[in-house]
Amino acid sequence: MQDTSLPERGWRGSTELWLDAAYDALVENGVDGVKIMPLANALKLSRTSFYWFFKDKRQLLAMLLNRWEDTTTTPLVTATRDYAASETEAMLNVINTFLSDAGFDTRLELAVRAWAQQDEDVLARLHKADNDRIQALRELLEHWGHSRADADTRARTIYLVQIGYISMRVTEPLAERLERFPRYVEIYTGKTPSPQEMDRFMARIGHRG
Repeated sequence: MQDTSLPERGWRGSTELWLDAAYDALVENGVDGVKIMPLANALKLSRTSFYWFFKDKRQLLAMLLNRWEDTTTTPLVTATRDYAASETEAMLNVINTFLSDAGFDTRLELAVRAWAQQDEDVLARLHKADNDRIQALRELLEHWGHSRADADTRARTIYLVQIGYISMRVTEPLAERLERFPRYVEIYTGKTPSPQEMDRFMARIGHRG
């Protein structure tokens, strides 16, 4: 039933506006919180406006999953292929991805992992994303000379540590986390980044100790 307290207006929003509202609902309340009428109320638009941009809620949810992949899997895989003069610089590129939601959307990752517990299709897509991410890390390590077995173990160590950070909702000062980076890189690659590499990395992310 249309909410008559929200008069129809000429402007019905936009695809991105509705999608952003759905994103907020998903990360704050889970997939059960993504409902058309509450979204319309939050946007102060009529319920019918939704159907100018989406066939149904299923399409909206599919687009949320696409956004999840675009803001998590894609930047991580891209980071594994970024230019690096050494293996340690390559690994700094990778772990830098997890420093902020601008590199890897941790809120959306958490929401999708929770969603996957009640939807087998989403769970299958999550498993594929996990495999794709680990594969990209494995290929990076193999590129720098690790055997397939060694690269696989290291790739899983890197990935599971980072997903553990997200799942445990770890919060720590940026300076404290960055201080650990050289040791993380050493654990992940068997090599320690040089002071010059760390200086270049810190300058690139705009951090001053």
